[in-house]
Amino acid sequence: MTALVAQLDPSFFRDRSESDCIRENGAFCLDWALDNLDRYVTPTLEHLVLVVVSVALGFALAFAMALLSHRRRWLVPPFLGLTGVLYTIPSLAFFFLLLPITGRGADTAIIALTAYNLQIIYRNVMAGLANVPAAAKDAGRGMGMTERQLTWRVELPLALPEIIAGVRIATVSTVAIATLAVFAGGGGLGSELIAGSNITFRTGVAIAGGIAIAMAIAFDLLLVLLQRRLVPWRLAAERRSREGARFASLVRRVRGAVP
Repeated sequence: MTALVAQLDPSFFRDRSESDCIRENGAFCLDWALDNLDRYVTPTLEHLVLVVVSVALGFALAFAMALLSHRRRWLVPPFLGLTGVLYTIPSLAFFFLLLPITGRGADTAIIALTAYNLQIIYRNVMAGLANVPAAAKDAGRGMGMTERQLTWRVELPLALPEIIAGVRIATVSTVAIATLAVFAGGGGLGSELIAGSNITFRTGVAIAGGIAIAMAIAFDLLLVLLQRRLVPWRLAAERRSREGARFASLVRRVRGAVP
């Protein structure tokens, strides 16, 4: 056995490069992917933490700002201006600006990602509250509700579709931007996309990118299911609308068939 090993070329023990994989299997090295899937477990979990924590913090802050400015309309322009300025800062520049203050690590990445969520969620919460029908608010006031009760029992439930839509947009965009958290030492899937020589290794990039895309789709589907759970009357209204449209189409066809 020792003699056989000694006769082998030293390159036999070397990790195969992508060029070797391409020559053997085409553009994507499936064997390498199957053998190295375990290396993506920790970056995926880190990415999940970055997304969930930053979206949750962004929602909490933006929701509080929306409630505060809903009755105090003079606060809307300052809040929109502040969140707009934060949203326009390039992501890499934001990470690097925070590094001298918060240092390298997940905290820096979460602060920046949270700031990017504020504009999206705040605008959608305010749009949802503004689109509540005046008749619904008048009915609440007619029942003796205070402004606080009107907000929590009437306006916010009716604004839920727009609010969840904002959270969906913020979540999907955060999944993408979080790949740059590696530059702040935040980890995540960006470490497999950028760190080392992986940026030139198409199989590694495809796996990390595919996981990020699957994560964004999964979050979006979960939020859609949450919306259907929280807003059942919206589905009932859409169903009645579709049934009404089918009935109207049937009536038109019947009238067209009658001479």
